[in-house]
Amino acid sequence: MRTVDFRSDTITKPTKEMREAMFSAEVGDDVYGEDPTINKLEEMSADLIGKEAALFVPSGTMGNQLAVLCHTQRGNEIVLEERSHIYNYEVGGIAFLSGVQARIVKGNNGIMKSEDVEKAIIADGDIHHPQTGLICMENTHNMAGGIVVPKEPMKEIYNLAKKHNIPVHLDGARIFNASTALGCDVKELTQYCDSIMFCLSKGLCAPVGSILSGSKEFINKARRYRKLLGGGMRQAGILAAAGIVALTSMVERLSEDHKNAGLLAEGLKDIEGIKIDMNTIQSNILMVDIATPKYDSINLVARLRKEGILTSDINSSRIRFVTHNYISNDDIRYTVDVVRRILS
Repeated sequence: MRTVDFRSDTITKPTKEMREAMFSAEVGDDVYGEDPTINKLEEMSADLIGKEAALFVPSGTMGNQLAVLCHTQRGNEIVLEERSHIYNYEVGGIAFLSGVQARIVKGNNGIMKSEDVEKAIIADGDIHHPQTGLICMENTHNMAGGIVVPKEPMKEIYNLAKKHNIPVHLDGARIFNASTALGCDVKELTQYCDSIMFCLSKGLCAPVGSILSGSKEFINKARRYRKLLGGGMRQAGILAAAGIVALTSMVERLSEDHKNAGLLAEGLKDIEGIKIDMNTIQSNILMVDIATPKYDSINLVARLRKEGILTSDINSSRIRFVTHNYISNDDIRYTVDVVRRILS
């Protein structure tokens, strides 16, 4: 039976070019700063997104948590969008590791308004109040359905943060999806943050790893915290080699994933029992609302699995599909046909 895996773009496996690069990678001890392939990836990454320095980390979650650790003091408050990954899907790390609490802001499809962010900021010096130590943005926004945050709201929030002398961190796990969708250089987005984390192991197909980037001072501090959290790796150039291929060979093809998400949405939207907000189909994530008494999302996901189609139920009425390098046009057609048959 064929398998079509829409659960996430994290399920992508390294390409042949990546495997060959990993096999022949020159390595050293990265904790000592002596892995040449790691050093090359970090320098390339910082240059690509317009920051002074970068750090290779095992996961996006670690990258985000390192950023919170570096930017804040215990007892601070950080401002985040209510459905953000850092707030909802990182195991309470901001509280457990950094000792900060969240001030959540309701966004419009994941996009925060600067006036709402300003209302959330506490910078009064009152000893009773937790002071705002960090503002976090997310682009693209996962739980909003891969929504792309345009440059202008990012700029407004960044300028607001500078007015209050508050740093800004960008969870840019899929930032290259955002720049691809907007048709701009990624630097046009990353200029509006002090630090950024982006993933190599999602749509870019690397097997492991993310990049945290910012100023040299920030990265030196993050490197120390990375060691504290057990993220100091040794001959990690084997992994970095795949990351280099990801950045040089896999970014331009992200538009194919966006196109396939659009094709899937077009195929599913007129099936009875399915509702899709077509305005949210901007990158490689598709949220499908189930509105039929025959199935809730959990049961439909289980039924699709029997047909070899793997998806994720977000709640009892919503399913997420994520397109990636290993989803073809034929996979899209097969999926639409199966869903139509099941719900007919």
